[in-house]
Amino acid sequence: MSGTRLLDGVGAVVFDAYGTLFDVNSAVQRHAGAVGPEATALSEMWRTKQLEYSWVLGLMGRYEPFWHLTERALDYALARHPAVDRALRERLLDAYRDLDAYGEVPSTLAAIRARGIRTAILTNGDQPMVDRAVASAGLGKHLDAVLSVDDARMFKTHPDAYRIALDRLGVGPREVVFCSSNRWDIAGAAAFGFRPVWINRKGLPDEYGDLAPAAVLSSLEGLL
Repeated sequence: MSGTRLLDGVGAVVFDAYGTLFDVNSAVQRHAGAVGPEATALSEMWRTKQLEYSWVLGLMGRYEPFWHLTERALDYALARHPAVDRALRERLLDAYRDLDAYGEVPSTLAAIRARGIRTAILTNGDQPMVDRAVASAGLGKHLDAVLSVDDARMFKTHPDAYRIALDRLGVGPREVVFCSSNRWDIAGAAAFGFRPVWINRKGLPDEYGDLAPAAVLSSLEGLL
């Protein structure tokens, strides 16, 4: 399906933040020289544990700010990679607060809004965390809303997390194109009734076959 058709009849395009708009690996890559040869492995484990903690809490019906999980995940990753200097911890966390946005993000957001379609973020990140990331990347002028699951105290893929977008934007599920680089998030959005678009930046194999995306794109530019 082309980008033009994807946006037909759409009231809002809602984006996941981490991995979709922001490069979650940029924090470690910014200090790759100091981290050393285990930089890629450290970054991957950091992200893996961050997500795992959110899923485990969700299954238990518990909630903690995503920033706390980010800190704990880094501590675990550093413990698993003892060759990496733990003195880098605060520098890595500071870098995660100010992640790089992918290059096509500002222009894509601006083009969508130029068509009269609202843009929003809906993220597992807690509000202070995502607000800082948006400000650091200079994306605020391109967004109509920055929404956090803080409001529901429930992580995606719980339906209450996705419902935040409907409540705040005043749209129905089929009026929302939901974009995420995380296939599990796309499955959750499909189950909720959004039009999900998988931003498959890494060319990963498909999964969750019964909860398929409306389209698969290699970058956000494919929306246009």
